[in-house]
Amino acid sequence: MDTAATSTAELMRAVIIAGPGRVLIDTRPLPTPGPGQVRVKLEGCGVCASNLTPWAGPDWMTFPTEPGGLGHEGWGVIDAVGSGVAGLEFGDRVAALSYHAYATHDIADASMVAVLPEELDGKPFPGEPLGCAMNIFGRSNIERGQTIAVIGIGFLGALLTRLAATAGARVIAISRRAYSLEVARKMGAAETIAMDDHWRIIESVRELTEGKFCDCVIEAVGKQWPLDLAGELTKERGRLIVAGYHQDGPRQVNMQLWNWRGLDVINAHERDPCIYIKGIRDAIEAIGQGRIDPEPLYTHIYPLEGLDEALNTTRDRPDGFLKALVQY
Repeated sequence: MDTAATSTAELMRAVIIAGPGRVLIDTRPLPTPGPGQVRVKLEGCGVCASNLTPWAGPDWMTFPTEPGGLGHEGWGVIDAVGSGVAGLEFGDRVAALSYHAYATHDIADASMVAVLPEELDGKPFPGEPLGCAMNIFGRSNIERGQTIAVIGIGFLGALLTRLAATAGARVIAISRRAYSLEVARKMGAAETIAMDDHWRIIESVRELTEGKFCDCVIEAVGKQWPLDLAGELTKERGRLIVAGYHQDGPRQVNMQLWNWRGLDVINAHERDPCIYIKGIRDAIEAIGQGRIDPEPLYTHIYPLEGLDEALNTTRDRPDGFLKALVQY
């Protein structure tokens, strides 16, 4: 039965990014899900660092955005179901892979929705970054007894540290901020190194690994220097995992080093939505098993109207910051 019929009086609120660093709140009629779709009354959305380049207003960015645009880490409750949808019902609490989630409601394909279990009731669940962590971990092929370096301890790096430590690996966490290194220790890192001097870091890892360097290095920053450093810390025939989102221009790589050491270089960002939703379901399972607990990593919470502040905080990364959410 199609439960999507709505009155024209029913409205939603959505953020429109009107220009660089500028947001507006718009009121629109509620969207109606089509065949194979559901509408989600969103409880909140994670704020992704990938939003920061569009937020800054590069030449290629078009303003204003569509209502709710750039938001893709939403969770909430299904409040309308389109025709032909099986396995999802009105009232199901879900994480959704959708693309206009800086709003009180969004439409998602039924195949891009994961039902949240009762034990997650009342808890935030930004599915896309949690699924991203699970997918990157899966492609890293980390095994018990290996030595792993994680470069960059933000939300993603903290989760990957926890997953690797839980798998029995020895994790060396490298990050710029003292706060992040303390988080890494809580996530199970055996060693932590301040990300300050390139050659000092290399020598520290050399000493910690008796000159062998690391079986696997995960670069989780998305900048040139951490990528350079990752190659230096990866042992011969080791794996260099590119988990950082490199969206601000071309990169140079030390191909001489990569070639000499015979590195396996894996770009671990997924683009297939089916793999993304699998990662989200894997994250639900990992939380249920106690392998990860992301809730302490949600450090800054804002209302929908505070999205501009949430984005600026994500950009500036003040002490104590790991992950911002907007909640409605």
